[in-house]
Amino acid sequence: MRGTSNSAGLNAFATSALIALGAFPAIAFFWWFLVTAVPNAPAAPLASLTNVFAPETTPGRMIFDLSVFVLAVTGLIFVVVFGLLAYCVVKFRPTEADADREPAQVYGSTQVELAWTVIPVLIVVVLFLATARVIHAVQDATKPASALDVTVIGHQFWWEFRYPSLGIVTANELHVPVSDPARPTPTFLKLMSADTDHSFWIPQLGGKTDLIPNRVNEMWIDPPRPGVFLGQCAQYCGTQHGKMLLRVVVDDREQFDAWVRAQQQSAAVHEQATAGRRVFETTSCVNCHAVAGTAATGRFGPDLTHLMSRRTIASGAAENTRDNLRLWIEQPDAIKPGSLMPAMKLSDGDLDALVSYMVTLE
Repeated sequence: MRGTSNSAGLNAFATSALIALGAFPAIAFFWWFLVTAVPNAPAAPLASLTNVFAPETTPGRMIFDLSVFVLAVTGLIFVVVFGLLAYCVVKFRPTEADADREPAQVYGSTQVELAWTVIPVLIVVVLFLATARVIHAVQDATKPASALDVTVIGHQFWWEFRYPSLGIVTANELHVPVSDPARPTPTFLKLMSADTDHSFWIPQLGGKTDLIPNRVNEMWIDPPRPGVFLGQCAQYCGTQHGKMLLRVVVDDREQFDAWVRAQQQSAAVHEQATAGRRVFETTSCVNCHAVAGTAATGRFGPDLTHLMSRRTIASGAAENTRDNLRLWIEQPDAIKPGSLMPAMKLSDGDLDALVSYMVTLE
């Protein structure tokens, strides 16, 4: 009786485990259906600038379609497995009449064993081929002559963007042109890290791609409409990983050309900000930051030449306003605890002068 009890317990545990494992694809499939396929679902709570269920680019749509296909296959497997388990539980449930009778012992069936070997192998092969096709299409895409090249460098805890063909260096806000069918202009990103592992992820524009020290990874996007797309470093990289945010601004062709012309200019010179510029150039600011047209050529921190053209500071942690900028310089930990930017310990007069200079950097 003890052996029978143990066997029943193991069978019950195995059944519960199978049901639990099979539930994951079903739950994921249900969530996808709720978000994308239910016409009467409320749109407002589901709308998001980081909605993985609304891809905007060709790579993003291909990855999404593959995910739906995998969910459909695994969902079908769940339905079949759960249905068979439910049938066995109901059909062969114990009764008082069977209490002292041992079930029929089946020691093997060639047909059954072939079925549960061949069918899973075929499923795995189909999923492998579908995945390999998407990987090949995304990673080995041909770069057209009209493509824009951008080098992305991940730092603790901010993003550096370099446009080699345009001579532009900026930070935290990536500007790219619209890529419409009439004038395809995809953006090819070369991803590198200056320190530790990071991960570049803008949910609506594509999948996650890691930035690894001493290695170059690549990805590309072709957003078809103007807009602002938000992202996040998706690989834990230190204390302020959670505030290493991304902002991709997709401009139409005229807006992008105007942005390029503005970014290619040296920093504006304002006579009323001379005192603040002197503070900037005589403190350790110049060791980390660069401002075109000045003695500041640092590379450890973001390029500040056109600081005020960005909507945020501290890699998206705060709006780019005069008050936030003053607080960021005076006490970085108040906005981003654990930031690698040191507090400058300036007098109130020097701090006000420095901020007055910084807000002229448009």
